[in-house]
Amino acid sequence: MNHMAWLQLVTWLLVALTGICYLYQVVYLIIPFFVKPRPHQSARLHRYAILIAARNEEAVLPHLLDSIAAQDYPAELLTTFVVADNCTDRTAQVAQDRGARVFVRNNRTQVGKGYALHFLLDKLQQTEGLDRFDAFLVFDADNLLQPDYVTEINRTCSDGYEAFCGYRNTKNFGSSWVSAGYALWYLHDSVHLNQSRMLLGTSCAVSGTGFGFTRQLLERCGGWSFFTLTEDIEFNTWCATRGVRIGYCPSAMVFDEQPISFRQSWRQRTRWTQGGLQVSIRYAGDLLRGLARGGRTAYASFETATLSLWGYGMSALSCSLTLLTTFLASRWLGLASMLLASLVSVYLSLLAVALLTTVTQWRKIHATTRQKIGYSFTFPFFMMTFFPIAVTAVFRKFQWQPIAHTVAVGVESLSRDESHI
Repeated sequence: MNHMAWLQLVTWLLVALTGICYLYQVVYLIIPFFVKPRPHQSARLHRYAILIAARNEEAVLPHLLDSIAAQDYPAELLTTFVVADNCTDRTAQVAQDRGARVFVRNNRTQVGKGYALHFLLDKLQQTEGLDRFDAFLVFDADNLLQPDYVTEINRTCSDGYEAFCGYRNTKNFGSSWVSAGYALWYLHDSVHLNQSRMLLGTSCAVSGTGFGFTRQLLERCGGWSFFTLTEDIEFNTWCATRGVRIGYCPSAMVFDEQPISFRQSWRQRTRWTQGGLQVSIRYAGDLLRGLARGGRTAYASFETATLSLWGYGMSALSCSLTLLTTFLASRWLGLASMLLASLVSVYLSLLAVALLTTVTQWRKIHATTRQKIGYSFTFPFFMMTFFPIAVTAVFRKFQWQPIAHTVAVGVESLSRDESHI
């Protein structure tokens, strides 16, 4: 075989391996149609500490606190704590006015949600004692909870899961094609990825907010010690590589606000990409050890690896080699044809995901019919912008900056089963 033949063989083997590694994502799309969910065990009432890290959130925080106060769960078993993190507005005051226990943090060096949660839990240990609580629920200040959120998530906690998350919806789906892009991805993550993981008995994944963990797991972690730019991905990776199964509760619905402008989105997703790189490098050894453990831990570690630098790096390498072999064989015309065919294929695949998600979750999306359908067709463009973001993230130094939240609405304006036409 000549050099070209060897290059083509290696390329196709790598492409095949990449396809096999991501085949589970296709399988997950159809699992909910064929596998029935397991019934919950008898629920035990747990005492929860609700943790909110807020930075200049006076506009939206009151609505979250109101939705917590409106929970149908016993109020004496819920205590809300807010860390006013480097605030220059009235966040601390509005939280106190609504009965939350507030701690003020001023640290311009250690910036980010991971540090704020560590500070808050440390303060709880000093003032309240963590032993008072069975578990902890984490929310962002822009969130809204359905009245039965805690009741429903408590069912999953009672099933024996050490960490758990709910159904992540969006309160500003119709604001722009950007906010709709986020919303569709989170819905897909909930109803196709996490739901299928739950049905198959594998570990789910938290996505930044609307999740919880038991006191026992916190002690096993040695306290909250996840400080990368993406503390949620780090937490997921830690759990996956240590055999901790994360549960998912589809009936525990939380709404949050998504960025509206592409500039905001670019900045946020750059942070996500760089945080993902941090986690991939820091936990490379853990992922290998997790794979070696076998069973569910090995599968969870494998899936986590496919969604990390290592999986995406393999995908990028297979794409690059495919383009290179095409160029060497057919020069510019062949390369142009391959690029066009690839873009069309990616667009149609992502469109299928968007339409499937929109149709199956139609009544839970708070938007007009035109927005639901129209933004399904822009979703592939939103996802494809991850490619240039990932490239620039590798070469750009990122400084964490908060995203302003301005959609100040109450949960009563969002209906779980309402379709706005």
